[in-house]
Amino acid sequence: MDYTIRPLTAADEPLLWDMLYQAVQTSEGTPNRNIVQLPEYSRYVEGWGRTGDTGFVVTDKQTTEVLGAVWYRLPPLPGSEKGSDHSELTPELAFTVKSGQRKRGIGAALLTQLVKANPHHSAISIRASANNPAVRLYERFGFEIASDSAGTVTMRRQV
Repeated sequence: MDYTIRPLTAADEPLLWDMLYQAVQTSEGTPNRNIVQLPEYSRYVEGWGRTGDTGFVVTDKQTTEVLGAVWYRLPPLPGSEKGSDHSELTPELAFTVKSGQRKRGIGAALLTQLVKANPHHSAISIRASANNPAVRLYERFGFEIASDSAGTVTMRRQV
Protein backbone atom coordinates (compact mmCIF):
# COMPACT_ATOMS: atom_id res chain seq x y z
CA MET A 1 0.00 0.00 0.00
CA ASP A 2 1.23 3.44 -0.92
CA TYR A 3 0.28 6.23 1.48
CA THR A 4 1.18 9.79 2.42
CA ILE A 5 1.66 11.19 5.92
CA ARG A 6 1.25 14.90 6.48
CA PRO A 7 1.06 17.17 9.54
CA LEU A 8 -2.36 18.08 10.87
CA THR A 9 -3.46 21.70 10.63
CA ALA A 10 -6.21 23.71 12.33
CA ALA A 11 -8.35 23.10 9.23
CA ASP A 12 -8.29 19.36 10.02
CA GLU A 13 -10.61 19.63 13.05
CA PRO A 14 -13.59 18.05 11.15
CA LEU A 15 -11.35 15.16 10.08
CA LEU A 16 -10.24 14.66 13.68
CA TRP A 17 -13.84 14.37 14.88
CA ASP A 18 -14.24 11.42 12.51
CA MET A 19 -10.92 9.92 13.59
CA LEU A 20 -11.92 10.32 17.24
CA TYR A 21 -15.12 8.40 16.55
CA GLN A 22 -13.03 5.66 14.90
CA ALA A 23 -10.79 5.58 17.98
CA VAL A 24 -13.64 5.08 20.48
CA GLN A 25 -15.07 2.10 18.63
CA THR A 26 -14.16 -1.14 20.35
CA SER A 27 -14.62 -4.85 19.90
CA GLU A 28 -17.74 -4.55 22.12
CA GLY A 29 -19.56 -2.66 19.39
CA THR A 30 -20.12 0.64 17.68
CA PRO A 31 -21.27 3.45 19.99
CA ASN A 32 -23.62 6.25 19.01
CA ARG A 33 -21.73 8.88 16.99
CA ASN A 34 -22.60 11.54 19.59
CA ILE A 35 -20.29 9.87 22.10
CA VAL A 36 -17.43 12.08 20.87
CA GLN A 37 -19.30 15.14 22.19
CA LEU A 38 -18.87 13.93 25.78
CA PRO A 39 -16.20 16.01 27.58
CA GLU A 40 -13.91 13.02 28.19
CA TYR A 41 -13.63 12.59 24.41
CA SER A 42 -14.26 16.05 22.94
CA ARG A 43 -11.24 17.48 24.76
CA TYR A 44 -9.01 15.66 22.24
CA VAL A 45 -10.41 17.61 19.28
CA GLU A 46 -12.52 20.62 20.23
CA GLY A 47 -10.81 23.83 19.13
CA TRP A 48 -7.99 21.95 17.38
CA GLY A 49 -5.03 24.09 16.43
CA ARG A 50 -4.21 25.70 19.76
CA THR A 51 -0.63 26.00 21.08
CA GLY A 52 0.86 22.55 21.67
CA ASP A 53 -1.51 20.67 19.33
CA THR A 54 0.41 18.40 16.99
CA GLY A 55 -0.19 15.30 14.94
CA PHE A 56 -0.24 13.57 11.60
CA VAL A 57 -2.79 12.07 9.24
CA VAL A 58 -2.18 9.27 6.75
CA THR A 59 -4.03 9.02 3.44
CA ASP A 60 -4.05 6.52 0.60
CA LYS A 61 -1.94 8.03 -2.19
CA GLN A 62 -4.32 6.96 -4.97
CA THR A 63 -7.75 7.48 -3.44
CA THR A 64 -6.84 10.14 -0.82
CA GLU A 65 -8.97 8.19 1.69
CA VAL A 66 -7.98 8.93 5.26
CA LEU A 67 -6.55 5.75 6.79
CA GLY A 68 -5.66 6.96 10.26
CA ALA A 69 -4.26 9.70 12.44
CA VAL A 70 -2.17 10.25 15.53
CA TRP A 71 -2.33 13.45 17.51
CA TYR A 72 -1.87 14.91 20.91
CA ARG A 73 -2.48 18.08 22.73
CA LEU A 74 -1.32 19.53 25.98
CA PRO A 75 -4.02 19.82 28.61
CA PRO A 76 -4.98 23.42 29.36
CA LEU A 77 -3.38 24.99 32.39
CA PRO A 78 -5.99 26.10 34.92
CA GLY A 79 -6.72 29.78 34.37
CA SER A 80 -4.14 30.00 31.59
CA GLU A 81 -4.14 31.82 28.31
CA LYS A 82 -1.81 31.79 25.34
CA GLY A 83 1.87 32.00 26.17
CA SER A 84 1.69 29.89 29.32
CA ASP A 85 4.47 27.44 30.08
CA HIS A 86 3.35 23.91 29.15
CA SER A 87 6.79 22.34 29.52
CA GLU A 88 5.83 20.20 32.54
CA LEU A 89 2.51 18.94 31.15
CA THR A 90 2.01 15.45 29.74
CA PRO A 91 0.49 15.44 26.24
CA GLU A 92 -2.76 13.51 25.84
CA LEU A 93 -2.52 11.19 22.85
CA ALA A 94 -5.24 10.05 20.47
CA PHE A 95 -4.47 7.45 17.85
CA THR A 96 -6.44 5.42 15.33
CA VAL A 97 -6.05 3.43 12.17
CA LYS A 98 -9.33 2.60 10.47
CA SER A 99 -10.65 -0.91 10.78
CA GLY A 100 -9.54 -2.91 7.75
CA GLN A 101 -6.29 -0.92 7.51
CA ARG A 102 -4.69 -2.26 10.68
CA LYS A 103 -1.67 -4.57 10.84
CA ARG A 104 -0.18 -3.04 7.70
CA GLY A 105 2.46 -0.85 9.32
CA ILE A 106 0.39 2.34 9.12
CA GLY A 107 0.18 2.79 12.90
CA ALA A 108 3.92 2.27 13.28
CA ALA A 109 4.59 4.81 10.52
CA LEU A 110 2.33 7.38 12.20
CA LEU A 111 3.86 6.87 15.62
CA THR A 112 7.37 7.05 14.14
CA GLN A 113 6.50 10.40 12.57
CA LEU A 114 5.08 11.74 15.85
CA VAL A 115 8.04 10.61 17.98
CA LYS A 116 10.62 11.96 15.51
CA ALA A 117 8.85 15.30 15.25
CA ASN A 118 8.56 15.65 19.04
CA PRO A 119 11.64 14.15 20.69
CA HIS A 120 11.32 16.56 23.62
CA HIS A 121 8.21 14.78 24.95
CA SER A 122 9.28 11.88 27.14
CA ALA A 123 5.79 11.12 28.42
CA ILE A 124 2.38 10.68 26.88
CA SER A 125 -0.97 9.99 28.41
CA ILE A 126 -3.39 7.75 26.60
CA ARG A 127 -6.94 6.82 27.52
CA ALA A 128 -6.90 3.10 26.93
CA SER A 129 -6.88 -0.14 28.80
CA ALA A 130 -3.54 -1.83 29.34
CA ASN A 131 -4.56 -4.63 26.95
CA ASN A 132 -5.27 -2.23 24.07
CA PRO A 133 -3.21 -3.38 21.03
CA ALA A 134 -1.92 0.18 20.60
CA VAL A 135 -0.17 -0.10 23.96
CA ARG A 136 2.00 -2.89 22.51
CA LEU A 137 2.88 -0.62 19.62
CA TYR A 138 3.94 2.16 22.02
CA GLU A 139 6.07 -0.35 23.92
CA ARG A 140 7.87 -1.18 20.66
CA PHE A 141 8.80 2.51 20.52
CA GLY A 142 10.37 2.46 23.98
CA PHE A 143 7.39 3.60 26.01
CA GLU A 144 6.69 1.82 29.29
CA ILE A 145 3.53 1.77 31.38
CA ALA A 146 4.14 4.15 34.28
CA SER A 147 0.63 3.95 35.74
CA ASP A 148 -2.73 2.38 35.00
CA SER A 149 -5.68 3.95 36.74
CA ALA A 150 -9.39 4.06 35.87
CA GLY A 151 -8.92 3.15 32.22
CA THR A 152 -6.10 5.59 31.59
CA VAL A 153 -2.64 4.23 30.96
CA THR A 154 0.21 6.69 31.26
CA MET A 155 3.28 5.63 29.36
CA ARG A 156 6.75 7.14 29.42
CA ARG A 157 9.90 6.81 27.42
CA GLN A 158 13.41 7.98 28.16
CA VAL A 159 14.78 10.73 25.92
